[in-house]
Amino acid sequence: MLRKATAALAMTVIVCYGGNLTADPWSKSLDTDFTMTQSTYSDSWAGGETGNISWTWNAGGIFEKQFSPIFKFRNNSKLSFGQTHIQNKDTKNWLSPQKSTDLIDIENLGLFTLHSYVDPFIGLRLESQFFDASVPGINRYLSPAKLTESAGLARTFYKEDKKELISRLGFALRQIMTQSVADTLAGLTESSTTNDGGFESVSDLKWTLSQSLNYTSKLSIYKALFYSKAEDLKGTPAEDYWKAVDISWENKVTASVNKFITVSLYTQILYDKEISLKGRFKQTLALGITYKLI
Repeated sequence: MLRKATAALAMTVIVCYGGNLTADPWSKSLDTDFTMTQSTYSDSWAGGETGNISWTWNAGGIFEKQFSPIFKFRNNSKLSFGQTHIQNKDTKNWLSPQKSTDLIDIENLGLFTLHSYVDPFIGLRLESQFFDASVPGINRYLSPAKLTESAGLARTFYKEDKKELISRLGFALRQIMTQSVADTLAGLTESSTTNDGGFESVSDLKWTLSQSLNYTSKLSIYKALFYSKAEDLKGTPAEDYWKAVDISWENKVTASVNKFITVSLYTQILYDKEISLKGRFKQTLALGITYKLI
């Protein structure tokens, strides 16, 4: 199950570091930040309050290189992980930590820069998490893992200094690899893979509002045309759920207080009828220490 996910990671490393053999320089941006909140109460404290420790680590990078006059490579990677530790309100003992944030999103994009109205592209994207902790005591790593191969046409609508809007439309093939718990007592898992294909639209916006204020946005829309498990769903209420349009819209505003302190607001709206009949919303407001590696 992990072979394709590992191959996507290996491709990123090979291209990013192997590209240094050519003369053209890389355009690099890599930031990491760490945020934490903490409160605690003694065992004599009255009032029912509970202590907690919450921490989150984020890393994000964009690497671009024009390998030749007609081919440009871009890697956009996002990694996040965080946990929350809660204090028992009665005994004041600390409970086992619970995962609060977990994300692996690595996207490789190759643009054939023909300097025309639109440019052909090929893409490879890996979306996953470090581990699935939904079943206590059984950690399933890189599960689920979604691998998307895409190809089509892209257009850069605006590009100036640190501002850019690029959209692409094409055909995509997806493989979703999952490790399911087969036996809770024995801790046994089983792997399964589903495949689908359809049309995908992705728009990326990067906008520098000022020297200390930045905004990024990513809107992804996917419409499946076929699904490998369609026959298994016939006659069930979920028979046509896979045909619904999937939507993911991410927004992040980052403000730099000084060289090392930043405030960030992140929101994500998700709609995938196969997972939930309702839309899902995530919001994170963080104040933390950041460091620009590149």
